[in-house]
Amino acid sequence: MSMSEDSPPWRGQKLIVIGEELDSVALKQFRESLLNWFQDYQRDLPWRKNRDPYRIWISEIMLQQTRVAAVIPYYEKFLARFPDIVSLATGPQEEVLRLWSGLGYYSRARNLQRAAQQMVAKHGGTFPRQRQELLALAGIGEYTASAILSIAFDDKHAVLDGNVARVAARLEAIRGDLREPKRWRELQSSADRLLAHESAGDWNQAMMELGATICLPRSPQCLLCPVANFCEARRLGIAEAIPEKRKKRATVIVQLISVVLFDAKNNSLLLPPPTEMPKSAADDHIPSLVAKLWHFPTVSASTSTHKALGALLRTELRVKSTKSHKPVLLDKVRHTVTYRAISVAAYFVHVKQLPNLPGAKTVPLEAVSSLAISNLTRKIARTALKQLSRPIAT
Repeated sequence: MSMSEDSPPWRGQKLIVIGEELDSVALKQFRESLLNWFQDYQRDLPWRKNRDPYRIWISEIMLQQTRVAAVIPYYEKFLARFPDIVSLATGPQEEVLRLWSGLGYYSRARNLQRAAQQMVAKHGGTFPRQRQELLALAGIGEYTASAILSIAFDDKHAVLDGNVARVAARLEAIRGDLREPKRWRELQSSADRLLAHESAGDWNQAMMELGATICLPRSPQCLLCPVANFCEARRLGIAEAIPEKRKKRATVIVQLISVVLFDAKNNSLLLPPPTEMPKSAADDHIPSLVAKLWHFPTVSASTSTHKALGALLRTELRVKSTKSHKPVLLDKVRHTVTYRAISVAAYFVHVKQLPNLPGAKTVPLEAVSSLAISNLTRKIARTALKQLSRPIAT
C-alpha cells in the first residue's frame, strides 16, 4: 500500500542511522511527539513532584533493578526519616538498612549513606553540580549522574538504561545483545543524538517512561506508541524480536539450615551482620545470602542435614542439649537471589535460656521483621511465627 500524498515525509522512514546525520525535520517531529505524549500521559510518581536533586538521587538508586510499585512506599518512608543529605549522612546505618529492608541489593543503601557522608565532607552537605564530582561519589555511575543532572538541573546529558536502550534499539532495528560493550556505546551515541537539549530532564524521563509503559520488553504496545511512525523495527515487523534474549546464568541450588532459638518469653536470637566477605564468595556463602544484615543462625547444608544441624547447635550456638525439646522442622522456606535458588530447612528450637554470644541480639520473635533483615530472614521469621500457634513437640 502506497503512502498518502498527505503523509508527512518522515512517516515509515528510519529516524536515525548510527554514524549518519539526522533528518532535522523528522527529529524535530519525533521530539515534539514524545514530549507531548509524556506531558499528557506520564505517571504521577512522588519523585516527579519537584526537582530536588537529593530526592531524585534517592529514587534513582531505589529504582535500580526494582519495580516502581515496590519502590514508592519505601521511598516515602525513607524520605520521612532522612529528608536531606545531612540527616542521611549522620543517621545510624542500621536505621538506613532497616528502612531499606525488603528492597534487596543492600549495597545500594550502604553506598547511599557513604555518598551522603562524602557530600558533607567535601561539598558542605550540598549536591555537587559537576559531573566528575558526582561520579566520584559512592554508588553513582554514568547513568545515575546523567539522570540527576538532567532531571534536577536540565543539564544536557542523555541517560541510557535498559528502557532507553530498548527504545533506541527498536527505533534503529538493532539486533543482538544490547549489553555488549560496543553495542551499548553505540546506543549511548544514539541517545545523545536524540536528546532534546532544551528540555533534557523531561526528555530523559519521557524516553524512560516510553520504555517502561509502552515499548515493553515483551509484547510492545506499538498501536499506543506516540512515535511508532519513526520505528524501523515496527516497519520491519521485528519489534518483538528486539532486544535479543540474553543467555541466563545456570540456576545454582543452595541448601541451607537455619535455627530459630526461642525461650519461654518467645524471645529469639539474631546474629549480627557478617563483616567478612571473601573476594570470590561461594554460591552458598552465608554473608552474601543474608545480605550482611541481622539473621538467624544459618549454615550451609552441603553435608548431611542431621550433622550440620548438630554442629550448628553444639559448636556455634553452644546449645548443649535438646532432649527436653526436640528441634521442630518448620515449613520449607524458599527464596531466590539472582541465579541462586535457595531452600532453607529452618528448625524451631525451644531452650531454657538463649546463649550469650558476642554481638548477638535478643529480640521478641514478633519484632524480628522490624529490624534490618533480608527478605530471606523475614520469610524464616514469618514461618516461625506460624509455628507458635501449633503445639511444640516434647
